[in-house]
Amino acid sequence: MTEHERITGILSLLDEHYGPVKCYLNHESAWQLLIATILSAQCTDERVNTVTKDLFKKYTSVKSFAEADITELENDIRSTGFYHNKAKNIISCCQSLLMLYNGEVPQDIDKLTSLAGVGRKTANVIRGNIFGIESIVVDTHVKRISKHLGLTKSDDPVKIEFELMSLLPKDHWISYNTQIIALGRTICVARKPKCAECFLCALCPDCTK
Repeated sequence: MTEHERITGILSLLDEHYGPVKCYLNHESAWQLLIATILSAQCTDERVNTVTKDLFKKYTSVKSFAEADITELENDIRSTGFYHNKAKNIISCCQSLLMLYNGEVPQDIDKLTSLAGVGRKTANVIRGNIFGIESIVVDTHVKRISKHLGLTKSDDPVKIEFELMSLLPKDHWISYNTQIIALGRTICVARKPKCAECFLCALCPDCTK
């Protein structure tokens, strides 16, 4: 089996088992997803969704976040962790959106990553889920499982992103992230991978089945 055939097999099995998986962060607009993704750093999607359920009722626009009292916002997002930096970044980010982009979230990756609290991962979440631009999102699941699958040896998220871009067909860039998250939450869990249950085991160099 060639490496191309192995990768094709991995993607086919992911599609077969999970199909298209929607974004795990609840949102109704680009700016809501942007803020939710900032909050998701070092925090579970489940916790973020719990927090944003009330947060987006209290702050109903980019403008309301831009004008938020930082201490009050810190208290509102405290349970997501690192709330001091997150509150500061959210306010600064929304102020920039108002001043530079008339309150709209840009799709250009350089413009996105120039915003406070927005790295390539967050930018690619927005580009892929809001604008439908083929993007690779490297979170902890993608980093860990891509290494298990032999698709990268790197620990650098940016390097992993570009390596995956060179290996995976564009039409799988967006779905790969959400499918790998599904796999990482249920089977290829961080503490003790369930290799005996994994449908990718025959194609995974690290499988201990």
